[in-house]
Amino acid sequence: MTASRRRITAIALGLLAIAGVFWLLRPARIAVDVAEVRRGALRQTVDEEGETRVRQRYTIAAPTTGRLLRIGIDEGQDVEAGATVAQIEPAPLDPRDLASARARLEAAEATKRAADAGVRRTEAALEQAKRDAARAERLFQAGTLSTDGREKAKLAEIDAAQAFEAARFAADAALHEVEAARAVLLATGTPRAPGTACADERPCVDVRAPVAGQVLRIFEESERIVAAGMPLVEIGDPASIEIVVDILSTDAVRVSPGARVSIEEWGGEGDLEARVHLVEPSAFTKVSALGVEEQRVNVIAHLASPEPRLGDRYRVEARIVLWEGEDVIQVPASALFRHGTAWAVFVVDGGRARLREIEVGHLATFDAEIVRGLAVGETVILHPSDRVSDGTRVVPAGG
Repeated sequence: MTASRRRITAIALGLLAIAGVFWLLRPARIAVDVAEVRRGALRQTVDEEGETRVRQRYTIAAPTTGRLLRIGIDEGQDVEAGATVAQIEPAPLDPRDLASARARLEAAEATKRAADAGVRRTEAALEQAKRDAARAERLFQAGTLSTDGREKAKLAEIDAAQAFEAARFAADAALHEVEAARAVLLATGTPRAPGTACADERPCVDVRAPVAGQVLRIFEESERIVAAGMPLVEIGDPASIEIVVDILSTDAVRVSPGARVSIEEWGGEGDLEARVHLVEPSAFTKVSALGVEEQRVNVIAHLASPEPRLGDRYRVEARIVLWEGEDVIQVPASALFRHGTAWAVFVVDGGRARLREIEVGHLATFDAEIVRGLAVGETVILHPSDRVSDGTRVVPAGG
């Protein structure tokens, strides 16, 4: 073998040795969790705990100071409008109390007149809402009105019907307040003897139910002295249930009446559908579990169909839909991170991580809409650690 050949062989062996050392010392592939860019439905929601509430509830209070007789009705019992739910033996009236009772009667009569006016006003509004809904239906059938406009007109009709119903209930309650105030002025005579019925020696004030409903709560069951205005019984219609969800005020500004709400974790099978009826205009301060003061807003939602198994103050999970799309390019939100002022992901390309800036649309709880920068079928890295950078050799975990 000539000297030149030996030199070439030595150089080749040296290069092979260097390549082997480089191969042995090169960084190992990093195992990473990956996901595929896909296309599908996406919803952006606000998820919070809520509770049920009887929509029309009435707290019946003592109309006068006196001795409350033992209440004979039970919680959960149905009562008719005008039924006696409690009896009070009024204390003897001195001139000052007598003047106060007369003033209370005049105030109750004024409230009754105002409630009657409210009934007439809401009845007129309901008739107008019915005409508007009928007109919207004709325009929708003719193809000149959108589905959203038709649904808003229908929602306005439902709201007007509920306002009329509430006004009628308020008028009934005002009527019973007048009757109770009049009864106070009729309560004369000497106190009853112990162990005798109230009607044996002096009349009692009958506290009546303003509307038909179910007894939700009894505040005072046993006989005792009560003051005027003390709550005695709470009644309502358990079939008229609404959902109350308190959310951050920063989320409340993005919620509109009519938005769809999915009620989950309520104890039964499947989810319940509801619609946002009202976003209350005033916020309140609430301390979170971490001790942070937050400004919260109550969002009131009405169920699309009654659920008889739900009672008053039951816990539920509510998902308020802010936006939804049916055909959206999306990736798991855990793949996103900030790169400067832009969003970015690591795309797996040829066994290496490649940094790519993207444009993100709507962010959902677990996924994000991709407006630009990724194609369906590409693979992205989830939860990228500080060991991953542009060009890092990676391998899918478990692959």
